[in-house]
Amino acid sequence: MPAPPSARILAAVDALPLEPGMRVLEIGCGPGAAAREVVRRLGPDGFALATDRSATAVDQCRRHAAAEIAAGRLDVRQVAVEDLLLEPDEAPYDLAFALRVGALDGRHPTLASRALPRVTAALLPGGLLLVGDGADLRDPRG
Repeated sequence: MPAPPSARILAAVDALPLEPGMRVLEIGCGPGAAAREVVRRLGPDGFALATDRSATAVDQCRRHAAAEIAAGRLDVRQVAVEDLLLEPDEAPYDLAFALRVGALDGRHPTLASRALPRVTAALLPGGLLLVGDGADLRDPRG
């Protein structure tokens, strides 16, 4: 059984404007602690897609979130955010978030210039993108 989310992860998830039934995209999911907590809060009709560029992180997330994946409430995909594209029949997301992801938090501006349009295209019109650490989240698109 995976460890419970850290105080930092819980603060970040608490700061997200989650509502039951939402579709949420996590960028840089690591072992999946935030994704599992988000799914728990979305209720039975919500769905989250957890992404990470690291094969190791994706494998860890799949192992730790096996129950949520089996229930059809979570999926995990290995993809770099700057290469993110929705699958042909995939519905867009209400909200995307990223915790400590250099391609979105200002540490790698070259990647951000490629990543931000990809994330925006994966969101519904007016969809939120929140980036940061802990409860300090902002939309890097302005």
